[in-house]
Amino acid sequence: MQYDNLVARRVHSAEKWHTLLAQLPYAHPLQSWAWGELKSRWGWEMRPTVFMLGSEVKGAAMLLYRPISRTGFGMLYAPKGPILDYDDMLLRRTVLQRLQAIAHAERAILIKIDPDIPMAFGADEPESHPLGMDLIDELRAHGWRYSPEQIQFRNTVTLDLTQSEDNILAQMKQKTRYNIRLAARREVEIRAGTPDDFALLVELYAETGERNEFGIRPKSYYLDVWQTFWDANMLHVLIAEYKGQPLAAILLVYSPDVCLYMYGASNSVERKRMPTYLLQWEAIKWAKAQGIPLYDFWGAPDQFNEEDRMWGVWRFKSGFNATVARHVGAWDYPVYPRLYSLVTEMLPRYREFLRRA
Repeated sequence: MQYDNLVARRVHSAEKWHTLLAQLPYAHPLQSWAWGELKSRWGWEMRPTVFMLGSEVKGAAMLLYRPISRTGFGMLYAPKGPILDYDDMLLRRTVLQRLQAIAHAERAILIKIDPDIPMAFGADEPESHPLGMDLIDELRAHGWRYSPEQIQFRNTVTLDLTQSEDNILAQMKQKTRYNIRLAARREVEIRAGTPDDFALLVELYAETGERNEFGIRPKSYYLDVWQTFWDANMLHVLIAEYKGQPLAAILLVYSPDVCLYMYGASNSVERKRMPTYLLQWEAIKWAKAQGIPLYDFWGAPDQFNEEDRMWGVWRFKSGFNATVARHVGAWDYPVYPRLYSLVTEMLPRYREFLRRA
């Protein structure tokens, strides 16, 4: 099929956006209207764009635009996008060209994409995935550069929910199964949360960040994220309690195709009761009951060794015997190469300064 007449069009309503997105493969919650709307309240401008061939939608990108202060320029970003049939080589090449043209028109110094396409599977001896490897070759050949700023997790861990619950449980590591049952024996109870719990959960999340030494955004940001996804019917909350006292929580962001374990929080109380193991199991069962085919544990190490900052997280997730998916990662197209070099050198230094401060 030829795509010379592929046209980029802006979409102006959430209903139309999700109707069009439902017709495409590789859709992701971070390409949802809810995510674009949220980011528009935190320094970005949403540019929901579809690529039409006549009356048929062939691709989409929830583009986020951010002005770079006092320069007259900005940057564009498609988190976990664009969305299209990546198996169609000519289509993906044409969509990339249209994105480059949009970046020029928007006076963007760069456009960053982050396709949700794996290039390999496995932790220790990964097996290459032809589609992802072909995409990387094509990006390089057409002037795209592997990004020094990987905003989302490049690697993640996924679990196939199309199999039976018994099979999922049987394939877990013995210690993980033991801890799930231990939590139940030790009277850990799991309940569904509501927005009334968000104030409690944001405090629990802040405690988690302090204990595990990872930076967090302002508490108001998380309250906004959770309420936005809740209002869009894309959030499910589970809370583990012991005798009415909250111990841990999971916030799941989901679409018809995938359930993301996007946020997890816990305190240091009653940790020997293993509440996080039972929480994950209940989250997996809930997602399966909704007919969602894939559970995404959302994040894995870049390097699978003990020096990686996510090694401890990986040890926990690996017990569920899920599959490591190594994605192609984020790629930049430098519209203005000299300005791009300046920005990509300065931004990491500035963020490191803020982190140290």
